Amino acid sequence: MAVDQPVPTAPAPSGDQSRIHDIGYRGYDGPRLGRAYARRSLYSQSLRGAYGLGRSAKSKVLPMLLFAVMCVPAAIMVAVAVTTKAHDLPVPYSRYAIIMQAVISLFVASQAPQSVSRDLRFKTVPLYFSRPIETADYVLAKFAALASALFILTGGPLLVLFVGSLLAKMGVAHQSEKFGEGLVTVALLSLLFAGIGLVIAAVTPRRGFGIAAVIAVMTISYGAVSTLQAIADTQGNSGSVPWIGLFSPVTLIDGVQSALLGGTSSFPGGVGPSTGEGFVYLIVVLGLIAASYGLMLRRYKKVGL
Repeated sequence: MAVDQPVPTAPAPSGDQSRIHDIGYRGYDGPRLGRAYARRSLYSQSLRGAYGLGRSAKSKVLPMLLFAVMCVPAAIMVAVAVTTKAHDLPVPYSRYAIIMQAVISLFVASQAPQSVSRDLRFKTVPLYFSRPIETADYVLAKFAALASALFILTGGPLLVLFVGSLLAKMGVAHQSEKFGEGLVTVALLSLLFAGIGLVIAAVTPRRGFGIAAVIAVMTISYGAVSTLQAIADTQGNSGSVPWIGLFSPVTLIDGVQSALLGGTSSFPGGVGPSTGEGFVYLIVVLGLIAASYGLMLRRYKKVGL
């Protein structure tokens, strides 16, 4: 009968063979920069990203091209004014952005999804909220960054016009006043368009869907409102033309600048809102900006859970 033999075992080590290697890990004992620094960093990164800075060369093409398209007509107007020694600019400062609203809408459609859709698609939003940044910080930084990018886009041409008016030796006081009114107009437009664009883009993580949705909202609303205004004016119901303008972002800004900032109206028949109606327009614009911010907060509170 076979007898089981004991399995031989390796001899025990003569001593402890473990070693501790110093690979340079050290604790951080520097200053804690906190939420404000994180918020500023996110704002700066998002603003730079809106113009493709810090990204690939391909990402810079569209925003820089749109900025050039915004400025070229202003430069042409300046050249004509200087050459002809005109006493005033052909287009008021506060109206320039309304004329170029198609370019502005395209910028919003391309950059609003870029600002927020990738974070949603790759599920990196909860990482932002881990610490120290909070939901309100994220929303505020993104909102302010896109609004600032739009202000640069729309304010740049106004600066070209203002410098050109000084070169043409137009009245400095008058041009400064009108330039200030134009800056107020584009500031309101930047906040309104940024809020609407970000709310739409935050609904979907797909950038392509976000671009299409922003373009649809901006263009369809403006086209529908303009058509209804033209029909009302043709039928002799000009009193309803200003009220119809409350239902499109572009016509809202147009109503504010024509009623309260001394600009000219593009409404059919040249019938813009009165001063009282202009304050209604302003209240609606501010309400939409606040509502957009509130909807963004609500959206990202759910995403961050």
